[in-house]
Amino acid sequence: MNSLKEKIQAYIDDIQATSIENFQDKAANIEMFRVKYLGKKGIISELFEQFKAVPNEEKKDLGKALNLLKAAATEKIEEFKAFVEEHQVQDRTDDLTMPTDFSELGSRHVLSVVMNEIIDIFSRIGFTVADGPEIEDDYHVFTALNFALDHPARDMQDTFFVEKDPEVNKPTDVLLRTHTSGVQVRVMERQAPPIRVIMPGRVFRNEAISARAHCIFHQVEGLYVDKKVSFADLKQTLLYFAKEMFGEQTQVRLRPSYFPFTEPSAEMDISCNICGGKGCNICKGTGWLEILGCGMVDPNVLKACGIDPNEYTGFAFGMGVERMAMLKYQIRDLRLYFENDLRFLKQFEAIV
Repeated sequence: MNSLKEKIQAYIDDIQATSIENFQDKAANIEMFRVKYLGKKGIISELFEQFKAVPNEEKKDLGKALNLLKAAATEKIEEFKAFVEEHQVQDRTDDLTMPTDFSELGSRHVLSVVMNEIIDIFSRIGFTVADGPEIEDDYHVFTALNFALDHPARDMQDTFFVEKDPEVNKPTDVLLRTHTSGVQVRVMERQAPPIRVIMPGRVFRNEAISARAHCIFHQVEGLYVDKKVSFADLKQTLLYFAKEMFGEQTQVRLRPSYFPFTEPSAEMDISCNICGGKGCNICKGTGWLEILGCGMVDPNVLKACGIDPNEYTGFAFGMGVERMAMLKYQIRDLRLYFENDLRFLKQFEAIV
């Protein structure tokens, strides 16, 4: 008994004398110390096996000594861990050469990702980016774009007018732009052809907010004006965009439409990238998805901007960024873009 008790006391003395300052790799050495004493095949387990063979009258004193040994080992390990945690904090605050403790990083909003992708695609074929004011006047938003005075888009149900004339209580010509087409007018006013620009930006319309509509949304419009620009140039440009945006297998079709500022005008559809054109609930069984409007710039628009329509022609197109994101990432509710719900935003952290 005395030899076993002396062995236990020697281990206790050894534990108490052990200093973490002597450890080279502190985390690894702490784990080795723990395994040495408290592991399944460690010293304390081995002593408890020997304890089983001790006569009953001696077990009380030896059991007490073993418990003291186990408590000493456990207490020393906790002391080591506390020391390491304390010095890690000090190292981060005192040592300016240590790497920073990065917090969780944010990511780009899905609309920013899609808009940047659209801009990048058109920049590869020579389009530059133009910008203009969000608070516009009637001339640049409507009149110069061949909107008739009685066109429904001038009605307050569609347009946010910034102020009213106090004398007649009617809207003035100051408004929030309903499309980025006003930037096209400003570009053509100050720049002679050839012109090849895209105009990304935020626009506003007085609409009820729902899963399919919002009073704020984003557009990317494009304009190309030069000599001998044809509808074939427009179709080839948009076909290139569709294949770059949605995949090489994408097909396009153009359907006749009407816009005051283009003639002829068209709506462009792409083959459904969900079902491969076979028909599904996303494309409503048609195999096609509408993505943008386009057409040849109306001669009246060119004339209003000081460009000779007998010498120059051009095409224009416009698309909704929210619509593109919905099709690309199968988002069903427009309101998700504006609610800042982290459950939604975190789904796009891997997109750059």
